[in-house]
Amino acid sequence: MQIRKLGNNNLQVSAIGLGCMGMSFSYGPPKDKQEMISLLRTAVERGVTFFDTAEVYGPYTNEELLGEALSPLRDRVVIATKFGFDTGIDPRGTKGAPALNSRPEHIKAVAEASLKRLNIDAIDLFYQHRVDPDVPIEEVAGAVKELIQQGKVKHFGLSEAGVQTIRRAHAVQPVTALQSEYSLWWRSPEAEIIPTLEELGIGLVPYSPLGRGFLTGKIDPNATFDSTDFRNTLPRFKPEALRANQALIDLLDNIAGRKHATPAQIALAWLLAQKPWIVPIPGTTKLHRLDENIGANAVELTPEDLCEIETAAAQITVQGTRYPEQLEQMTGR
Repeated sequence: MQIRKLGNNNLQVSAIGLGCMGMSFSYGPPKDKQEMISLLRTAVERGVTFFDTAEVYGPYTNEELLGEALSPLRDRVVIATKFGFDTGIDPRGTKGAPALNSRPEHIKAVAEASLKRLNIDAIDLFYQHRVDPDVPIEEVAGAVKELIQQGKVKHFGLSEAGVQTIRRAHAVQPVTALQSEYSLWWRSPEAEIIPTLEELGIGLVPYSPLGRGFLTGKIDPNATFDSTDFRNTLPRFKPEALRANQALIDLLDNIAGRKHATPAQIALAWLLAQKPWIVPIPGTTKLHRLDENIGANAVELTPEDLCEIETAAAQITVQGTRYPEQLEQMTGR
């Protein structure tokens, strides 16, 4: 596994990380705990060093899972977690917008609780999960700066933040990484976010780099999901959108056939080829998918391949918004 550097503060991680949310939350019922512990430890054996969680995943149970699985391997892993929601309210609920809370005292309380659940002495990367319009970002950055000075946090991150927020936060406490959705079917960060990150020396951690499973090519317009699966609420997973967006899968299939790879591997390799400071975090609960995702690290896309993908993708208009309106409003602030 190749190693990449996030930000200018020398945070080194595996080129492909592991998003752990789906093990406990959002994509159907929680998975078997012992199976997930085994999967997490196997990921480390395979060279994955970067693991992503959040207090709100569960809530709490995902951090506890990682704590049990990874704390014995602490010297080999980088653990990222997040603050910023009121965990008494499910942020994936469909009734109104979820409650945010990035008040400095809350951030510090979340850090203490996360350290206990993760069973570690310091959080490697502490993201603000969503920008809280009621708390100036300078106060948020200042609170994390204090935690860094106290040795409880090593690096500061933001998630789905807008350009001005990134700049204001970075002026108070250098931001190591921005976590935002980025993939072949969500390319909005290319307009302003990626140039800003490059200018400031901030890494990008794309979540949903496989389009919540769509870019694997395994989800057709007739797909159905468990009643607890978050994708039931997403406009992009309505049958008509899945049908319209199939052109993207056809493109990936075409390249994958020539490269002796899978569509998922091409989608991840495309991300890796965009910038050397981009580290996608595909999530999975299955060992064969973990191996498939890691295999993208060995897929080399030539300039000609990338040009072909770019030209073909430019002809495809992706259908459907990525979030329901109340969740989309929480991004890009």
